[in-house]
Amino acid sequence: MKTSMKTENSYGYGEGQPNPVDIHVGARVRFCRTVQRISQTTLANALGLTFQQIQKYERGTNRISASRLWDISQALGVPVTYFFDDLPDALSRDEIHQQEAVPELSRESVALLIAYSKIDKKSVRRRVFDLTRVLADIQQDTEKETPKAHKETKRRAG
Repeated sequence: MKTSMKTENSYGYGEGQPNPVDIHVGARVRFCRTVQRISQTTLANALGLTFQQIQKYERGTNRISASRLWDISQALGVPVTYFFDDLPDALSRDEIHQQEAVPELSRESVALLIAYSKIDKKSVRRRVFDLTRVLADIQQDTEKETPKAHKETKRRAG
């Protein structure tokens, strides 16, 4: 008796949604390529592909085979395991859409990453990293408090 392994959360052909793991791996490819300032065309040429194929890989639209992932890791100079870093053990379709695996990088973000990577002294890099995290947390806390403060001001005025 043959049973189907598809579940109600199946992905793949005919399902209309890429697998969350494919999205995550593609986002890691995009992130690594962007940080290294490598264009999709340059990466595609190194792999004997078109830039459209790289786009599809990066979106998770097309699944990357094991051998192709190896080729990409060699072209980008990272271990294959890099593409699976930060991948949660249990990843659902809803979670991948909520977390946006890797954000798009602006030119400013890329420049910041490049400058950061040029800091040789590990202790200085760590302090810059810690400062950035603190500033981001302060901003996030301020944004959370703003609606409360606005409501309080309205209540007093009304």
